[in-house]
Amino acid sequence: MKTLTLKNKFQTNATLLPNDFIDNYMVDANGEFVKVYLFLLRHLDDPCSSITISTIADCLNNTENDVLRAFRYWEKEGLLRVERDSDGRITCLELQKTASASAKTEVPAKASEETAPQRDRSPRKAVPIDRFRAQKEIKSLLFIAEQYLGKTLTHTEMDTITYFYDTLHMSADLIEYLLESCVESGHKSMHYIQKVAFSWAEAGIETVAQAKEESMLYSRSCYTVLNAFGIKNRGPAASEMDYIRKWTEDYGFAADIIEEACRRTIMATHQPSFEYADSILNKWHDKRIRSLQDIARLDDEYQRERTASARHTGKPATKNLNNFERRSYDMESLEEQLLNSN
Repeated sequence: MKTLTLKNKFQTNATLLPNDFIDNYMVDANGEFVKVYLFLLRHLDDPCSSITISTIADCLNNTENDVLRAFRYWEKEGLLRVERDSDGRITCLELQKTASASAKTEVPAKASEETAPQRDRSPRKAVPIDRFRAQKEIKSLLFIAEQYLGKTLTHTEMDTITYFYDTLHMSADLIEYLLESCVESGHKSMHYIQKVAFSWAEAGIETVAQAKEESMLYSRSCYTVLNAFGIKNRGPAASEMDYIRKWTEDYGFAADIIEEACRRTIMATHQPSFEYADSILNKWHDKRIRSLQDIARLDDEYQRERTASARHTGKPATKNLNNFERRSYDMESLEEQLLNSN
């Protein structure tokens, strides 16, 4: 029988990734952290490797701060031991073979048990299918966000959208509507989008239908204020929106009360001023004003106090210029009198 010749065409230049890492750590980790871990694993047994934090950042298209955050994460997870010199500079990285290979820091076992919570190192159960669906939805959301914002997301922006999903527990549909509504209103800043997300979370908004209802109230409130101020062809700035939310959500004022405050602002300052209108609405909130009738009553009380004060001091009361009634004159008669007097 002829002897068989076996040929190996597999590449031997490979990196072995422990199943324990895939099963127990990879799913919960930020994708950028996983990249750093794999990069370190790749160079672990390479005798020619001479890497620095700057090198890792350049190779992975990250910042050095991103790399340091990954170090801290894997150190916390127990998969990396970081050695530092007396100045706190990193001098050595030691990858742990398994989760229980060594402690995170070199402290006595008894002290460690008393001062820090220990991670459960027992094998985890199989990851639920929902977690894989979550990963897919987040990936889709990041792609959608880039389309709406018209740019490549930064790591911070990706973390923010992930935070909406994982921590605020917003559904993928709700996050997509969040991005859509903010961009359509002219706001592409992630800081602005985050503020809207927080306000929705505080208001208990969990569905797109609820968000649309909130957006309708928001649009109506914005139109009321901008129209009263005579502001055209633009939406409110972020600082202006803070005032509008304060008046409508915190104070609970109806549109007619806010409109009246804006009207009085224009009469007093002859220009739009959110600060001045806010001072009026602060006073009305303190006086528990809830309707235009309450405002009229407050005006009457103020005028009576002015009149009483004038009688006491002997000085004439200053009329409320907002309620000043213009007199009508017969201009032709006045002109005739002037001609006759000459």
